[in-house]
Amino acid sequence: MTDHAIEQRLPSSLPRPEGELERLEKPWQRPTGWRFLKRVDNTSIGLLYIGTALLFFLLAGILGLMMRTQLAVPDNDLMSASVYNQVFTMHGTVMMFLFAIPIVEAIAVYLLPNMLGARDLPFPRLSAYAYWAYAIGGLAFFCTLFFGLSPDGGWFMYPPLTGKQYSPGLNADFWLLGIGFIEISAIAGAIELIVGILFTRAPGMTLARMPVYAWAMLVVAVMIVFAFPAIIAGTALLEMERAFDWPFFIGERGGDPILWQHLFWFFGHPEVYIIFLPAAGMVSTMIPTIAGTPLVGRKAIIVALVIVCFFSFALWAHHMFTAGLGVMTMSFVSAASMAVAVPTAIQVFGWIATLWRGKVRMTGPALFLGGFMFIFVLGGLTGVMVAVLPFDWQAHDTYFIVAHFHYVLVGGMVFPVFAAMYYWLPLLKGQRLSERVAKWVFWLMFGGFNIAFFPMHITGLLGMPRRVYTYPGEMGWNGLNMVSTVGAFVLAAGVLLFLVDVVRTLRRPEQPVGNPWNASTLEWLPTEAYNARSIPEVRSADPLWDQPNLCEQVEAGQHYLPGTESGQRETLVTSPVAATPRHLLVLPADSWLPFLAAAGTAGFFLLLTVKMHVVAWACGLTAIAATVAWLWDADRPPPISQAKVSDTLVLPVGARGRASHSWWATIIMLVVDATVFASFVFAYIHISMRLEVCPPPSASLPALRWSLFSGALLVLGSGLMLWAVRSLGTRRLPWLALAATGCAIAAFLVDLHGYQLAGLAPRDLAWSAAIAALLSYQGLHVVVLTLAGIYLAARAWSGRLSPASRATLDNTALLWHYTTLQGIVLALAVHGVPLLME
Repeated sequence: MTDHAIEQRLPSSLPRPEGELERLEKPWQRPTGWRFLKRVDNTSIGLLYIGTALLFFLLAGILGLMMRTQLAVPDNDLMSASVYNQVFTMHGTVMMFLFAIPIVEAIAVYLLPNMLGARDLPFPRLSAYAYWAYAIGGLAFFCTLFFGLSPDGGWFMYPPLTGKQYSPGLNADFWLLGIGFIEISAIAGAIELIVGILFTRAPGMTLARMPVYAWAMLVVAVMIVFAFPAIIAGTALLEMERAFDWPFFIGERGGDPILWQHLFWFFGHPEVYIIFLPAAGMVSTMIPTIAGTPLVGRKAIIVALVIVCFFSFALWAHHMFTAGLGVMTMSFVSAASMAVAVPTAIQVFGWIATLWRGKVRMTGPALFLGGFMFIFVLGGLTGVMVAVLPFDWQAHDTYFIVAHFHYVLVGGMVFPVFAAMYYWLPLLKGQRLSERVAKWVFWLMFGGFNIAFFPMHITGLLGMPRRVYTYPGEMGWNGLNMVSTVGAFVLAAGVLLFLVDVVRTLRRPEQPVGNPWNASTLEWLPTEAYNARSIPEVRSADPLWDQPNLCEQVEAGQHYLPGTESGQRETLVTSPVAATPRHLLVLPADSWLPFLAAAGTAGFFLLLTVKMHVVAWACGLTAIAATVAWLWDADRPPPISQAKVSDTLVLPVGARGRASHSWWATIIMLVVDATVFASFVFAYIHISMRLEVCPPPSASLPALRWSLFSGALLVLGSGLMLWAVRSLGTRRLPWLALAATGCAIAAFLVDLHGYQLAGLAPRDLAWSAAIAALLSYQGLHVVVLTLAGIYLAARAWSGRLSPASRATLDNTALLWHYTTLQGIVLALAVHGVPLLME
């Protein structure tokens, strides 16, 4: 086909109207100065995310150096046991919760809009809220270290050490409330990523053509949705035990500390892959560019990503081989722990084959990718070793395990992240980091890491246990510990040199970004605040290689949406599989509301922890008010009904029901909700199975009639909400919403009354406490429904509900029906488990 024929197929090949570019630029102007707090575009939020995550990396690294200094020589008194435990706990917590998970989401928030060819992801204000909640909450949490209030029970917070008996202060509460809150922020980011990846890809970017990095982030976001609710449920149970004396994990009162390990590691082991898979996606994006050839085994690598996702959820008991779970269970998990190496190896072989087929240039990214493969493969080999039951029984809780997981996590995530920063930093100001300095940085970090952590394998095999703050000199560990400490400081010197080079590079004058690596993915298109000048039509998996004139065409506005049709921020919504244009999405502008909502939420949780109830509730009300104002502004009719997005294509503006991005976001949120509830049900079943008789002799269940009455009221409420949805535009809608609210409240009160008559005493027995936790979770939903019902009625009375702005109604109805289903399942679980155990 001739170039002229291809040109005729461009979506917008006619000359662009005068002033079109100026109209596009106006709504995307970013506030400057102190008003940057208003920014919500994902490029700005992504940069803030990355910077904050790297700050926590440095802070956690400093804590790690303090630990290594303490352990450099035997019988060291640099830190007391209490201080060391706080430093140790904060090091692991900050590295895992405030660096590792946020940095992978941060890079995705920054890269994906451009890589997908979108103007922005669909919920920019949600991204802003997630960032500010993480930043404010994380910094406040870290500052507890300076007041002696940091958690000291290890980053895994095992009871009974973290129960009220052995940790009576507020230290553990800060971990439980702070980390639980920060995980909610990560889930908000995952919802943004799932909907953005599935619905805002450039036209023609089918799932088969989607970048491997986008595939990795889609898989990871789905994993977050199913894994993180378990830790939210676990932290809630442990905090209820500490605050209300409900004995979920106290063995003497029917609880079980192993329950915490199940909930924690159902989150904790998938988290390893949640950290690794984004790094693997980045590697699969960088290696073809470095080698100058398409990725070998691209489809197999994508399939491997999905297989790892499934395997990761079968492996949580990999960390519990010494907990006495039974030979059959441990054998199954051991086999799965070995099998997960197969899809991981597929990816590694694909990367090696790509490098072998191409011509590699030894640049900064290439060095760090080489170091990544060496360190990560070694960590994977020790992972297979600890998957063998007899070996794990010997090595468990020794420094061999410390060495193993640092090889996996640092090799599998930190080195790819540094490669990514060398690779993508030119996107900021067009300036590359120094290649000469990169060699020093790499060898200091690579050498320092191996000097620090490889001896720990030997130290562990010699019997040195984890989590000790000192050791006697006659154990034979002295020299190895000193070597590890020297290596840690060499590694730190490499990180410091890298930071100096970053600051030096960013201070240089801005220049055109271009495509310095000759990459094939869309983030290297010429971009401004609105990203690409026009949204490209993609025809292959390597568009910048296979469409050589794409940059010029996009910059000339010859593809989709070269301007703004509504005068506001916009992007295209495409179908999830074929990426066919469906409608135009008008995006929200910059606002103070996400910042205020996040600051209020963080203040509520943190101040509640230190018993400043009045100020805490003031922050909570601020968060609620900001959220209501945010939602009130969000669901409004689009300014236009149709938009001409190319010379030949006119699309509707906005969508409703299943075509709406907010409808799918609500569905994902409810999946998270259901997974939290399922974790509570699991806790109830686990505690029930420990009983000789269920219900225990000192407890009883309410009469079945109360549950049936409550269920009938819930179903009636859902029926009224269905009627309300069909009554859109009529005067009866708000009254139906309020009536449905009354039914939800009455249903909960009936349930509560039934349990009170049965003498439910959650402080006496863990079994009763598990039922009380389920009932409390249902009560929380009733509170939310009450607020939602009042809010819905207010919108209806104000005339803000219409066929063109009905997302509030549709999404509230989904929440209503879910709460009804949850109430019915609650009753079935509470009454059904004792029957099954007879």
